[in-house]
Amino acid sequence: MDFSALRSSLSSFRDSANTFLSQFEPLALLALPLLTVFLASGIRSCLSYVSDKGLKNAVISLFMSSVKLIPGVRRYIDAEKQKVVDQLQSSGNSKRDSWLKELPLKGLQGGVIDKLKQEKSNDAPWQGKCSGTVYIGGSESEGHFSIINEACSMFAHTNPLHLDVFQSVVRFEAEVVAMTAALLGSGEKDSAGQICGNMTSGGTESILLAVKSSRDYMKSKKGITRAEMIIPESAHSAYDKAAQYFKIKLWRVPVNKEFQADVKAIRRYINRNTILIVGSAPGFPHGIIDPIKELGELASSYGICFHVDLCLGGFVLPFARKLGYPIPPFDFSVEGVTSMSVDVHKYGLAPKGTSVVLYRNHDIRKHQFVAVTEWSGGLYVSPTIAGSRPGGLIAGAWAAMISLGQEGYLENTEKIMALSKKIQSGIKEIPELFIVGKPDMTIIAFASDVVDIFEVNDLMSSKGWHLNALQRPNSLHICLTLQHVPVADEFLEDLRTSVHTVKANPGPIHGGLAPIYGAAGRMPDRGMVEDLLVNFMDSAY
Repeated sequence: MDFSALRSSLSSFRDSANTFLSQFEPLALLALPLLTVFLASGIRSCLSYVSDKGLKNAVISLFMSSVKLIPGVRRYIDAEKQKVVDQLQSSGNSKRDSWLKELPLKGLQGGVIDKLKQEKSNDAPWQGKCSGTVYIGGSESEGHFSIINEACSMFAHTNPLHLDVFQSVVRFEAEVVAMTAALLGSGEKDSAGQICGNMTSGGTESILLAVKSSRDYMKSKKGITRAEMIIPESAHSAYDKAAQYFKIKLWRVPVNKEFQADVKAIRRYINRNTILIVGSAPGFPHGIIDPIKELGELASSYGICFHVDLCLGGFVLPFARKLGYPIPPFDFSVEGVTSMSVDVHKYGLAPKGTSVVLYRNHDIRKHQFVAVTEWSGGLYVSPTIAGSRPGGLIAGAWAAMISLGQEGYLENTEKIMALSKKIQSGIKEIPELFIVGKPDMTIIAFASDVVDIFEVNDLMSSKGWHLNALQRPNSLHICLTLQHVPVADEFLEDLRTSVHTVKANPGPIHGGLAPIYGAAGRMPDRGMVEDLLVNFMDSAY
């Protein structure tokens, strides 16, 4: 190689470059690279913002942010939002004026029980009137209620954090997890007896733990550090919470025409940073089971985690299948399912605050735990988000499952599945209404092309019913429980009357929330809707 020729070429290039750059100010030469980096960073941020929100939402958000810079506009918008919040709060503000602001000087001692009874009498009547909420049938003072109440009371002082002291509740937790897993495929050959889990405070904590464990498992397995997860838009809002808490990019994908997770659409979002996809059995909005088997195959083919939300279906679907209902695959028998969330405090008829998170094996579950070795308080390890946990609730869940047994759950499932068919038939007989999709279980969503469904909801509320208002499409749903078995005819009659009233006299009723629900659904700036919700929650306590 002729090095002299190479040196001559480099020297000539240097002279040419220096001659060209000599035309510019030294400060400009210094500033140009910095300006280029700044500009590139800005473009990248804009593209990332548009990618996250979509072009339409990004443009709307930018426009609204610009409008708010106009003097007086922000104050006007804030004032209007506060009006909406005040309407949502209705009479709550006056009630809060009587709330305690500090500890009483002298305690009530035993008289506090009378005070509790007085306050409880002010709660809204819920017996048979609420969508979901209370899943146990009958009266609070008898039957299954009395069993779990006594169990909770007996172990109210216990805490499974102290493994060596409260060995009873440690055993109860292990057995609740094992019994739940047995319903959901732990006996399958490919599970190899590895299915494991823990009890949590509810479905949200179960989902949070499953997401956190999936993130850390995929980091150790594939080295993923910029985690992303993909969920259908019908998936529970707990995944949004998990994405915020654990800094995971969330892709929420529209459902298909049957209101199920769209497998092809989810596939299009999978990339090298994907750690998790999600399915529900059934989904909360419409009570429809996602194509779990197809999603499992998708997860397996890409080597990613797959969580199934069984918070509603865990203690119904296994028994509905035994009763002969056409239930598609949904549990650990499906290859690719790596974790599940199952609420015991719903159709498991356990006390509120009890759920189970399950994993296919211990390799995944170990990423749920937090171990601390450098604390002056000693060595510390915790399995769930909470450190101390109420042993009374664990004992109550164990008591609920043991007292009912398989025969009890089978009998309850037979009642509520028959009730679901009856309610669906009754709704179909109201010509102004239609059922959203094809419900697989006990959650029934219904909408209308004839009347404002939110005005119907306001009238139902005036009759004491507490239903859930949905969007995309605007609809209502009722989650049927044992409380509804004796009041099915009353519900259908009140619904029929409410629909006919709205049809004959359209327009919001005084004090109703239909205008707010409708406006929120039509409001293009979703950030403003988010602000409304945050302001409402901030002023509620």
